[in-house]
Amino acid sequence: MSKLENPVQMAVIGAAHGIKGELRVKTFTGDPLALADYGPLYARDGRAFQITDIRPAGTVVVVRFKGVNDRNAAEALAGTELFVDRSMLPDDGEEDEFYHADLIGLDVRDDTGVIGKVVAVHNFGGGDILDVTLAGRKGVLIPFTQAAVPHVAIADGFVEVDPLAAGLVDDEENEAPGRSGFDPKGRPRGPKDAGGNR
Repeated sequence: MSKLENPVQMAVIGAAHGIKGELRVKTFTGDPLALADYGPLYARDGRAFQITDIRPAGTVVVVRFKGVNDRNAAEALAGTELFVDRSMLPDDGEEDEFYHADLIGLDVRDDTGVIGKVVAVHNFGGGDILDVTLAGRKGVLIPFTQAAVPHVAIADGFVEVDPLAAGLVDDEENEAPGRSGFDPKGRPRGPKDAGGNR
C-alpha cells in the first residue's frame, strides 16, 4: 500500500451483486453511504478504487466501482480490504471518540507504569475490545469501556487501564465463600447412584 502513509481500513469488499459488476461492501464508517465521501479507496497492493454509485442494502452497501463492469471482474475483488489515508478523516469528533487507527500502537499504562502496547482494536458485536501485548503475552483482550480504560491520551501516546476492571487481576473479595480450598484440577464427584466415578 505504497500510496498511503497512515492507512485506515474503511471497508471490505464482499460478494458480487448481479451481473453488471456491482459488489456488496461492508463498511466501517458511521454512515455506510459516507464511504463515497472519502475519494479514492486503496487496496493493500496500491490499486485505487473510485466509487461511481452506492446504495444501501440491509447491513451492507451495494457499490459500483469505476472500471468494474461485469460479474467476473467483481468476483475477482471479493475479500479486498479498502483503505484511505488517516489525513482524509475529520478530527472534529467528540472528546471521547477515537479512530481505531489512533489507538493502535499506544502504550498501555496502569498505576505502576507502562505494562504493554495496543496492537489491534476488535468489535465482535458486543463493543470495542483492545487487543494488547502485556509482558510478552500476545492476545490479551481488554474491554474498551470507561471503567476498564478510564483515560485515553492519544497526543501523549498512551491509554490508562484499571487492572481490576480490565480483568487483568483477580478480585479476591469476590471469591466464592467457603471455596478457599477448592482445587479446580480435581475431578468432579457426583452422587453414588448417578454412575460417577467415586
